[in-house]
Amino acid sequence: MENQKMKLVYESPLKEGMIVNGIVKSVQPYGAFVEMENGKVGLLHIENISVARIKTPLERFKIGQNIKVVIKSIDEETNRITLSYKELLGTWQENIKEFNEGDIVTGIARQIEKNKNGIFIELKPNLVGLADYKPNIEYGENVVVNIKKIIPEKKKIKLTII
Repeated sequence: MENQKMKLVYESPLKEGMIVNGIVKSVQPYGAFVEMENGKVGLLHIENISVARIKTPLERFKIGQNIKVVIKSIDEETNRITLSYKELLGTWQENIKEFNEGDIVTGIARQIEKNKNGIFIELKPNLVGLADYKPNIEYGENVVVNIKKIIPEKKKIKLTII
């Protein structure tokens, strides 16, 4: 009888907003498929992995990796579950607490803005700042930056590449 009770709890229905454990089962250019504890599989779209624009989910995950995800939506008709990871990485306000204006830190070059107006630098998986454009910096490269200005009301960080 006790096994039946445990089984019922284990098979409890998934609900939007739940945080669940999962295992990365497949990685595609557009996202990762994650099998949750109850055996159901959901899609973790690339835009829901990180605030920083990454080129491939392989920059964050590998097949077989255990991760926690948030259930964003469940479509009963199509039986599709959409997941998110970035919400679990802390808010902008939580992440910025580790940094101060004038700090010299290492980040990862991510996206070059249109017309080469700047380069987005990832300071943490859920925290990105903008540095002035500098030639010969490539996507994924580690770069040392100075935190020039933190603008909390706009959730912006201005950086200078050193």
